[in-house]
Amino acid sequence: MFKFVAYLAAYAVYPLSFLFPRNKKKWAFGSFRGAFNDNAKYLFIYCSEHYPEVDCIWLSKSRSTVRDIRALGLKAHFIASTAGILHALTSKYWFYNSYTSDIMFALSGGAVSVNLWHGVGLKRIEFNITSGTLARRYQQREFFEVFYHPESFKRPNWVLTSTPFQTDMFAPAFRIPKNRCLELGYPRNLVLTCSEADRQSFIAKYETESTRRLVNKITTSGYSKVFIYMPTWRDSQREVLTQSFDMPKLNSLLVEQNALLLLKPHANVIVDKAEFDKLSNVAFIDGKTDVYPVMPYTDVLITDYSSVLYDYILMEPRKDVILYLYDYADYVKDRDLFYPFDENVVGRKVYSFDELYHCIENGDYTIDASERQRIIDKLWGETATQIPSGRIAEMTLNGQLA
Repeated sequence: MFKFVAYLAAYAVYPLSFLFPRNKKKWAFGSFRGAFNDNAKYLFIYCSEHYPEVDCIWLSKSRSTVRDIRALGLKAHFIASTAGILHALTSKYWFYNSYTSDIMFALSGGAVSVNLWHGVGLKRIEFNITSGTLARRYQQREFFEVFYHPESFKRPNWVLTSTPFQTDMFAPAFRIPKNRCLELGYPRNLVLTCSEADRQSFIAKYETESTRRLVNKITTSGYSKVFIYMPTWRDSQREVLTQSFDMPKLNSLLVEQNALLLLKPHANVIVDKAEFDKLSNVAFIDGKTDVYPVMPYTDVLITDYSSVLYDYILMEPRKDVILYLYDYADYVKDRDLFYPFDENVVGRKVYSFDELYHCIENGDYTIDASERQRIIDKLWGETATQIPSGRIAEMTLNGQLA
């Protein structure tokens, strides 16, 4: 009942948010679950550093996130505070990773909303979804799905994409014309493609102590190979790490090869840390850790249908990929794909734990250079080597994102 009343209040506030005058040189930033991450984080840092004439403010539902950002010397406010509400209501531009609820939907009226999204890829998203649990929201539009998720039905003014290939998918997904898609690439990828000196400077200045410790462990421990497992979220597999892995057996192989496996499971995955702490060559990346500054220090990505694949292959020197597709048939039943899978991915495909084990054992995961480049050209095009944050900021200042 409390939640229902709270949403009713939000619906009442939303029309009033259109009445507030908004400052074109005040930009609000936010991310899902109050975190400080993804494209919005990197755009916020870039704009804060390079555009002192703009009032860049991070607004978060998490007080600890606000404290952390302020400790970096950047401007942040708790969204439910008086200052947070006023900044949300008077910022002309909102930059966010998923929905206006990354800041606060009820205060978004009259703001120019720029959805930076959180991954190019093949999966159907938003209004492209035709099956699975989310179809209840986007296709059947069941009452409570719509009532409790108004942010999903608010069309953004702009959506960040990378190439026409992605725009063809994103435009109908967000119900906007193609000319409202900004084919500029992703701000977060700069930390993957910049020089090592620039990356180390960024990590020293903006990353947490735990991230710095992890990078130091990887770079000083003498591992012959560092694997990182980053699966996509599965509604039915909250215990995916125990259902699809024989971790003790895999750990023994890693010990033999003097290799390390980093695990970055989805936040909703159930993890028995005590059991995994017994494994000498397997390490978790904390849920609050931004994995992007860590990825350049790994050698092989193990993933499945996650869009992280497309970011990972941008890095030089070239890195390798294993696609662990143990549940492919079941997955596509619940979450269909907008584009065909096999012709739009690169990497060594394995379909069982035994195949994965032998793939790692034999080192049989080198990706074909020409196939890698073909996928980069299709998914990223010229944006693979561009710095989108500056382009986004200049377009905003010049009034192009009205």
